[in-house]
Parts: sequence; C-alpha cells; structure tokens
Amino acid sequence: MNELRSQVSGLEFSVSWTTRGPRGSEQNSRDYQFTTREHFEEMIRQGEFLEHAEVFGNYYGTPRRALDEAFSKGKDLLLDIDVQGAAQVRRKMPGAVSIFLMPPSPEILANRLRSRSRADGSVTEEDINRRLAKAKQEIENYRDYGYILVNDILERAVEEMVAIVAAERFRRNGAAGNGNMQTQRLMEIAESCRRANSDAKVQPVLQAFGVLTV
Repeated sequence: MNELRSQVSGLEFSVSWTTRGPRGSEQNSRDYQFTTREHFEEMIRQGEFLEHAEVFGNYYGTPRRALDEAFSKGKDLLLDIDVQGAAQVRRKMPGAVSIFLMPPSPEILANRLRSRSRADGSVTEEDINRRLAKAKQEIENYRDYGYILVNDILERAVEEMVAIVAAERFRRNGAAGNGNMQTQRLMEIAESCRRANSDAKVQPVLQAFGVLTV
C-alpha cells in the first residue's frame, strides 16, 4: 500500500477504525482510528460505515465519510480490507475495483507474520496458526474479485498494482485504446492480473493452502 501510494497520485487511503488496541509503534490516526467497542457499535447503528467486519473478536471498518472526502477532492479511495468488508463494498458500489492480494504459501505467510510479531511484540504462535486458518478461508473467496495478485516479490506486486490503477483510470476516461507504448504496457500487465487470466499463478497457491478447486 505504501509503495503504491508513493508512485501513484490522486489516491486517498482510508485509515480504518478498529476496537483492538495499538500494536508496537502503531499510532492513532496514522495506522488506525482506535476506539471502544461501544463507540464502534454506535457508529454501526448510525449507519456511518461503508463497510465493517468483526475479525478475531475485534471490529474493523471504513467510514462512509472517507469516500465522500476523497470524491470531493477528485481522488480515488484505496481500501485495505478483508473479504467480509470487500463483499459489502461490492454490493453497495458495483463499480468498485476489487483486487485480491494473496500470499504465495502458508510458510511464507507464517514467516511474514512472525517478522511482524517481532516488530510488534504482540503476536503468538497461536495467533499465527489462527491467522493461517483464516487466510485459507479468505483465499476460497478469490473468485469474487476482479484482479488477483500473488505477493511473492514485492516489486512485481507493486508494479502490477500500479498497472491496475492506471488501466482502470484509462478505461474510466475512455482512453484505453488511444495510449502510447507505455500505456499499452500497463494495460497488458493489468490484463494479465484479471481473475480470468490468473489460473497459472493462482493454482500453486490454492494447492499450497489446501483449497479445493472445481
């Protein structure tokens, strides 16, 4: 997310609200908007969330005003959310662009979680095993997304994400077929990430996580 935002202009990033406590060096309003469960549930009752979900006993959500503020500035809104929240966004905004970012294997995901736990000092092996089980459940929903990225090499994943944003903007502005060589290259990269074109890179991930396919 940070790399994408540093390379692409016109993007607003929504800082999610959550009822969990800060980890490590996390700061309020920068990493999350930390609040109480009571306040979060009141926001739900007031209809203040574009999407929200309960994950591992804590609420996470995106306020509707984040979308309003981004659009008022003429910018696109970038959300980093789980499959529950993404499903809500797709129902409310059928035109939203959805990108499923999946890890290449359970082993690599576990190593990344352990590295993060060392930095945060707050994630146990039990937490990691629980998150691996959750990851398998989420990966089973990959068919609901328009684009699929496998985050094995950071630079490549960032390049693909940049290409998807550019390609969707070209289409929205009616310029998809009128571009130069650079534009065409971005369109080709983005097209290769469409779910319909992603079987070759997705199948090894599904097998690694033990996800059954039809």
